[in-house]
Amino acid sequence: MSTEHGSTSHGTRRDRGMFRTKTVEQSIRDTEEPEHELKKSLSALDLTVFGVGVVIGTGIFVLTGKIAKQQAGPSVAVAFVVAGAVCALAALCYAEFASTVPVAGSAYTFAYASLGELPAWIIGWDLILELALGCAVVAVGWSGYLRSLLDTAGLHLPEELAGTHDGRFGFDLPACLLVVAVTAVLVLGMKLSSRVTAVIVGIKVTVVLLVIVAGSLFITAANYRPFIPPALPTAHGGGLTAPLSQLMFGFTPSHFGVMGIFAAAAVVFFAFIGFDIVATAAEETRNPQRDVPRGILGSLAICTLLYVAVSIVVTGMVKYTELTTDAPLADAFKAVGHPFYAGVISFGAAVGLTSVCMILLLGQSRVFFAMSRDGLLPQFFSRVHPRFGTPYRSTVALGLVVAVVAGFTSINELAELVNIGTLFAFVVVAVGVVLLRRSRPDLPRAFRTPLVPLIPVASVLASLWLMLNLPAETWLRFAVWMVLGFGIYFVYGRAHSRLGSRLRGTGRIR
Repeated sequence: MSTEHGSTSHGTRRDRGMFRTKTVEQSIRDTEEPEHELKKSLSALDLTVFGVGVVIGTGIFVLTGKIAKQQAGPSVAVAFVVAGAVCALAALCYAEFASTVPVAGSAYTFAYASLGELPAWIIGWDLILELALGCAVVAVGWSGYLRSLLDTAGLHLPEELAGTHDGRFGFDLPACLLVVAVTAVLVLGMKLSSRVTAVIVGIKVTVVLLVIVAGSLFITAANYRPFIPPALPTAHGGGLTAPLSQLMFGFTPSHFGVMGIFAAAAVVFFAFIGFDIVATAAEETRNPQRDVPRGILGSLAICTLLYVAVSIVVTGMVKYTELTTDAPLADAFKAVGHPFYAGVISFGAAVGLTSVCMILLLGQSRVFFAMSRDGLLPQFFSRVHPRFGTPYRSTVALGLVVAVVAGFTSINELAELVNIGTLFAFVVVAVGVVLLRRSRPDLPRAFRTPLVPLIPVASVLASLWLMLNLPAETWLRFAVWMVLGFGIYFVYGRAHSRLGSRLRGTGRIR
């Protein structure tokens, strides 16, 4: 193996400028530095709980009714299957990478080992945005269920502290306080976080099963007709609000119909965001080669089954045209005359969304920590707490920023931006699997993605197809964030890169 493309005895590579790669061996050695070493305390069960904890949330409790009513009708269940299949392709790629490179950072770390420093920076910058906005969106959804519970109890928040709704400006105090609270839990340690998550997930899954079992008693077959409603043209036929596929290929998008299912899948894909968070915890897992693939694939399988079952039940209980968009599950039980179940569901949703918010913030802080440890962001943020063994500086800094964003966030504005960021990460990871198989066939791989390169190629194509179904304005906002990221890399990251410093020190600069 040549010096240019192979690893040396020191685990570094010849500098290829912005595309210099960091070997797996060097990535693992960096995790053993005392000031940057995270505690290893998680098992396969902990990771599966994390995965279920972050995936089961907004998709069931918030998005189900909205998508059924506006885009897919009862066939929203098919949209969940389509989105789940896309995630499954990506999950197989994530599982191989996470078992081969058990280091914090997820897709960022994987890209650094296969594509190079600049692509790694781009995907890390993308993940920071994705997870921050995802956490903020979920916190706002949690706040809505909390206000619903308070209203039921006769307590009402002042309008100025209930967030921005229907064009009215306000600060969402509950959403902000939730982010602050979960930030404190994350600082206190991963094991505590996993225990809190286990309790929350237990409550949440119980509520979901209650919806499935109790709701099935109130299904009316007529509500499923038509299962795929006739296609209707969208209200906006062009401009930045149109899907990029329309602007590129010229066909008119539609709600409902077969194409409506794919458009819905691009949105309900938000419901699956988070299974990749399991990969960010690989460095804190006792046996990552075995347990991380189990956590990723196991949590995705459980969540897909629950999503499909709930969407079938809720569209069978209430005609899709009559579903609400704010709290669809609770309101469905109210519609069939069972407000008690509605109260239980609102409680379960409020509790359940707490774990989603916490795990998204966990993933974001680990990506930020990994980038800081590599010198691409200030190394101040990569110090680990001497007692709790957590990256407390990055966790607190990001938590405060997300708390403020959550106070001023509207769900409708940001969910699609989160989706495009995640799909972009999926593309990078799938490409990285193929490249690392070719450049480092010698690496031990506890889990191997089957049918390479067919599965990675299918993952790339499926992710790109869902991305094309997102509005052009979402692509524009994403491009602005990426341009900002390029600027920061060239002004700061490239000059402060630890890998670059190592290569300069060994004279491996071209």
